[in-house]
Amino acid sequence: QVQLVESGGGLVQAGGSLRLSCAASAGSFSTYGMGWFRQAPGKEREFVARINWNGGNTYYADSVAGRFTISRDNAKNTAYLQMNKLKPEDTAVYYCAASKAWSTRAEYVDYWGQGTQVTVSS
Repeated sequence: QVQLVESGGGLVQAGGSLRLSCAASAGSFSTYGMGWFRQAPGKEREFVARINWNGGNTYYADSVAGRFTISRDNAKNTAYLQMNKLKPEDTAVYYCAASKAWSTRAEYVDYWGQGTQVTVSS
């Protein structure tokens, strides 16, 4: 089992930046693809970004492409989401995810983080 613990959420003005971190407590971290999803109140959880096991492949939702960057450090068992040029529409609870499958669908996620709130003010 993989335990994911997130940090780095908070309140930021539009145009600002935040970096989310996701620390995994498992020796098999490097065998999982990592991803980020987000969920705003009253809305479905949506895909944000994904990175494969060695960081060689990344994929982003159109809404964040060019602004967000996903990365990972397998030596530290940690994944990151650098969020730049934040918009009020980015406001949501952000969830770290680990999965064996390459997918942007939430149903293929094997493990979830607890979620961290990101609020972008105008």
